Amino acid sequence: MQEVSNVADLVRRAASDGGARPALRSHDTVLSWAELDRQVDAVAAGLTALGLPEDGRGRPRVAIALPNVPEFAAAYFGVLRAGLVAVPVNPAYTARELSHVLTDSGAAVLVATRPVLDALGDDAPAVRYQLGENLGELLNGDAKVLTVGGGEDLAVLLYTSGTAGPPKGAMLPHRALLANHEQLAAIDPAPVTGDDVLLLAVPLFHAYGLNSGLGAVAYHGACGVLVERFDPADSLEAIERHGVTAVVGVPPMFIAWSLMGERLARAWAGVRLAVCGASPLDAAAERRFAETTGRPVQQGYGLTEAAPVLTSTLASPSVKPGSIGRPIPGVEVRLVDADGEDVVPDEEDGTSDPGEIVARGRNFFRGYWPDGASGPGPDGWWATGDVAYADEDGDLFIVDRLGELILVSGFNVYPHEVESVLAAHEAVVEAAALGVPHPYTGQTVKALVVRKPGSHVTAEELIAHCERNLARFKCPTAVEFVAELPHSATGKVRKGALQ
Repeated sequence: MQEVSNVADLVRRAASDGGARPALRSHDTVLSWAELDRQVDAVAAGLTALGLPEDGRGRPRVAIALPNVPEFAAAYFGVLRAGLVAVPVNPAYTARELSHVLTDSGAAVLVATRPVLDALGDDAPAVRYQLGENLGELLNGDAKVLTVGGGEDLAVLLYTSGTAGPPKGAMLPHRALLANHEQLAAIDPAPVTGDDVLLLAVPLFHAYGLNSGLGAVAYHGACGVLVERFDPADSLEAIERHGVTAVVGVPPMFIAWSLMGERLARAWAGVRLAVCGASPLDAAAERRFAETTGRPVQQGYGLTEAAPVLTSTLASPSVKPGSIGRPIPGVEVRLVDADGEDVVPDEEDGTSDPGEIVARGRNFFRGYWPDGASGPGPDGWWATGDVAYADEDGDLFIVDRLGELILVSGFNVYPHEVESVLAAHEAVVEAAALGVPHPYTGQTVKALVVRKPGSHVTAEELIAHCERNLARFKCPTAVEFVAELPHSATGKVRKGALQ
């Protein structure tokens, strides 16, 4: 396979190897690799013609606030081919959230939908391309462009959701994005090949959808089926209609599908690979899905800062319920205690105590925008802030985020454990556990619970359920019922909003 230094040259390589092959499908639209490569050239030429000056923070930034449509791919790869920096943005952001990303990144150009431009008004950058309007003119230009930049050059600024304070821009160079594909391709057998048709339903403005989805399609010269807005039934129809063979998804997708019985089984007949990431998948949903489809859900773990994959059950001999697998080739992982020392496995059963995940690999970012703060250390190791333990085989299991740890009378309570017990109750759709102040124990556990429709389960019943499955200090002392929990674009419960 021809080596590339700039992510946009993946499109050029795919077009050279099979220009007539479909690159992207969206509803009734089919875009070949040759057509996509031409559009990428047109975008790169149009942006270059603007003569955007560099500022004190480097190459000009171009913000892209679009849903999962073919134009996103043309704009994204076009920005990179021109040697500029892409700043993918959630098009559903409020004006305040949009303004923060645009102001912080210093974006000189915005490619967006009409609602985004309307929300920003005069706060939008002076150079604007609107989906369905002048963006089409940009895509229809005619030029052949030489790729500019690559390697350690900054490719993408991806703004993390931020558990504390405003989102920060993770600086991902071309090297990191490409390295993650090389690492995943080194798994035997390779998870994705050029013959695959991938469902692209995870938002492309997120590291998972952007690189593990769209980037993987380009790296392998495969075909991507774009889904703008996830709907369980519509997505199953798209899987059948377009002959999808592999799915990269997030827990809410698999939870919804797992409840669809025969409809799921029929749609999944031709799908060989299901991968779930971004947050842990509920064990009951995982079991329902596997029983219905006859296929396991491969689970992985990663971060925006790692472009994004660090571990996967694809790197393990088998899929263990609740496990995030083992480090993928080219990634090193350690579990460390509060003093930074490696956690030692128990002598009797081989299982380790929980420890913070620290990792290193060529797929890591260069720190946070604009000065590279808080990036990997001189030795390449980076502390993730996530807590996990390893079983006797070396397979990893996520416990929780360090910042979400609850301390009850000095004892550690990991919210994910409490949430898993609550979610196992037949009357519970979803739950979130939080630490709240307590006059005697410092903190106590409070649970926010979404009941199944028609259920009248009480707080007392759920607390009793927890007491049968958890040590007393881990059990909620209060339960509040809510209609829904706030989620991020990839399905994570937004604990900051709940606090």
